[in-house]
Amino acid sequence: MAQTQDMAVSDSIAHDLPFLRRYARALTGSQVSGDRYAAATLESVLVDDAALKAASTPKIGLFHCFHRIWESAGKPLGEDEDILAARAQVHLRGLTPNSREALLLHAIEAFTLPEIAQIMATDDHQVQLLLDAAIREMEASVTGKVLVIEDEAIIAMDIVDIVRHVGHSVTGVARTRREAVDLASRDRPDLILSDIHLADDSSGIDAVNDILAQFDAIPVIFITAFPERLLTGDKPEPAFLITKPFSEEQLRSAVSQAMFFASTETLTA
Repeated sequence: MAQTQDMAVSDSIAHDLPFLRRYARALTGSQVSGDRYAAATLESVLVDDAALKAASTPKIGLFHCFHRIWESAGKPLGEDEDILAARAQVHLRGLTPNSREALLLHAIEAFTLPEIAQIMATDDHQVQLLLDAAIREMEASVTGKVLVIEDEAIIAMDIVDIVRHVGHSVTGVARTRREAVDLASRDRPDLILSDIHLADDSSGIDAVNDILAQFDAIPVIFITAFPERLLTGDKPEPAFLITKPFSEEQLRSAVSQAMFFASTETLTA
């Protein structure tokens, strides 16, 4: 019986690991740093899985173990030599402690308030205060120009409306790789928000790589219906990733987070 339970927990960890890695990358702004903390979490669980088993679900236990390591490490952002990560450190000094974590857990990873309270070892009321602070402080701290790469007109309109509503401007909407590169060349964006599959069967990843080859680091958010396909760990992957269909809160949170960081690793389709 115990062996069956252990197998069930192992299967759950394998299923939930891509989402822990997504969360860790968004939190640190870096694939390398995010994966390092995810790996440290797995090592910790292998040594002692008591906290994992004590949680209401294995996924909550996994994220709770991550948070214990994250807190003990002092919450470092990206690599020290990353210029945009250094700028992010300056911005984040003015934010309420733990507010970004709560916002990402709720808006991107879709945990409920009681689940976040378990993960962060606090209570529901404190989580709500952190969420309110995160939305208020992050959206007020950084604004910029956003390039939208999306071939579905209705989705593109929703993205543009949400981006503008939180105070950013939109440099344009591209439906193909070529349009995206041309728009970026005419007006350098501060953030790129890109679908993966585009109208002419071109790749949003290729479009982003073309743009990043022209400019210094620009934060990037990728949108996909299958995030686990981009979180395999066997190639360079995005630090910021949201899932279709997305909610307004998810997009707003991702945009606010990405404006603090650069996601400029060369990606492959």
